[in-house]
Amino acid sequence: MSELRRGSRVRVRPRPGGDLMDIALAGRVAVVESVERDYEDRLHVAVSIEDDPGRDLAAAATLGHRFWFAPEELEPLPGAATAPLPAARVLVAGIGNVFLGDDGFGVEVVRRLSDRAQPAGVEVADYGIRGMDLACAMQDGWTAVVLVDAAPLGAPPGTLSVIEPAVGEAPAAPDAHGMDPASVLRLVRALGGAPPRTVVVACEPLVRMSGEEPDVLVQLSPPVAAAVEGAVPLVEELLAELTRTEEER
Repeated sequence: MSELRRGSRVRVRPRPGGDLMDIALAGRVAVVESVERDYEDRLHVAVSIEDDPGRDLAAAATLGHRFWFAPEELEPLPGAATAPLPAARVLVAGIGNVFLGDDGFGVEVVRRLSDRAQPAGVEVADYGIRGMDLACAMQDGWTAVVLVDAAPLGAPPGTLSVIEPAVGEAPAAPDAHGMDPASVLRLVRALGGAPPRTVVVACEPLVRMSGEEPDVLVQLSPPVAAAVEGAVPLVEELLAELTRTEEER
């Protein structure tokens, strides 16, 4: 079988016994958006339908515009996609534990961003404390990744900062839950990947919890809750820059 890669044109040939969506897509020409491998080492291919008027939404993993198939269900076709894929692909990932007070900052910011239109090629997702999932997702050929997290940097509570963390040489801690940005980057490298350009939008917390407390706190402190309002446009400014084409720079 010819190699499938992002941008390849294919014809959808679902295996027998599929659902109604498989029947509807059978024979349609599609374009490969990504090729991913799961924990059982199986390949899965995400495609968008070539003549879908909303195909640009597939880059943001919008429901109804991106579909998953096994490689053997796709017949490679000659030629490149008739409509160009976005020049840049950027993942915005919220990090944090919503049960630990201000640690839920990143989750709240991406929740707000998910309700707003974003540039083509941008995917917004809440990764919470799923550090291993995030490390795997960061190996999907992104141009850049924006991590949104609460981080104690010594500034007044609610202060927003934009930083580009270094990977460093410390070994990765294989903890699937509760990853800070630097640990996620090290884990990407430990898994054999090369971390893409990574920008962190960080907020200084007021309430810091370790998880050992007897109670949970599902609420942001006032200064951090206020910072969410400024973080949303700040992330969108970064996205406008990260998705800008070379001609626009």
